[in-house]
Amino acid sequence: MVVETSGAGEASGVVDSGVLNAELAGLDDLERVVAAKPPLVWRVWSALWPKLAALAIVLTVWQLLVWTHWKSPYVLPGPDKVLPELFRQVSKATFWNGLERTLRRAAVGYSFALVIGSIIGVLVLQSSFLRRAFGSLITGVQTMPSIAWFPLAILFFKLNESAILFVVVLGAAPSIANGLIGGVDHIPPLLLRSGRMLGARGPSLYRHVILPAALPSFVGGLKQGWSFAWRSLMAGELLVIVAGHPSLGVFLQNARDINDAPWLLSMMIVILVIGIVVDSLFTLADTSIRRRWGLLSS
Repeated sequence: MVVETSGAGEASGVVDSGVLNAELAGLDDLERVVAAKPPLVWRVWSALWPKLAALAIVLTVWQLLVWTHWKSPYVLPGPDKVLPELFRQVSKATFWNGLERTLRRAAVGYSFALVIGSIIGVLVLQSSFLRRAFGSLITGVQTMPSIAWFPLAILFFKLNESAILFVVVLGAAPSIANGLIGGVDHIPPLLLRSGRMLGARGPSLYRHVILPAALPSFVGGLKQGWSFAWRSLMAGELLVIVAGHPSLGVFLQNARDINDAPWLLSMMIVILVIGIVVDSLFTLADTSIRRRWGLLSS
């Protein structure tokens, strides 16, 4: 392809399309603000120092609360008692076995919830009748406390792994389905019309237009689904104790039974840290997707 020009500097009177594209790209670069990338050490420190500051504040408030003698040190021990107990627990093989079982339950339950929630979301989006019939029901199931499902789960599956996974799936799947439905509902109509004008129809429209456009909201639903799944799992491990299957919930219950406050608080710290770490991974994915979709500045 060639483009005729009237420039005096062009002897042949034509410009190759590759040269033209390069020139246009150069003009675009004039409008782009290129910021120097900070060193890796600085970026790591920028990400860590707010969390370290929050940790220092929490420890300080915790210790001040202990010093007020609001509760007996036997009931509310300070960081000087709980942190050594935490290090003692993590040095045991039993702790790692329990942690591995809890994380495996979370992964399996969340995986089932992801598949089921995505299928439900797609089906509801395909039919206005299904949306009218089940849209409110999905939200209603999402708002139900996970603890309310356990009597039914125990009735169905007895005291075993299936009862725990049943509640985890019910806790997470509605959030994932609503995330997908909400993401598709908020796609700009102009984008859909543009896709149809370019020939996207049926599955092709979903693959190349609808799902990519709904991805930022869908990731938000995935993040919320994880929070519901994690809370449901902790409730399940406290209520459904399977003999010979140690877990973080079992450790919490055992610590409460023997009134071992340092052990109990150390396990609560582990549960909190796992929740924060996984939430941070979802936040990184969400930020990356939103930036790539042009919803955040570079």
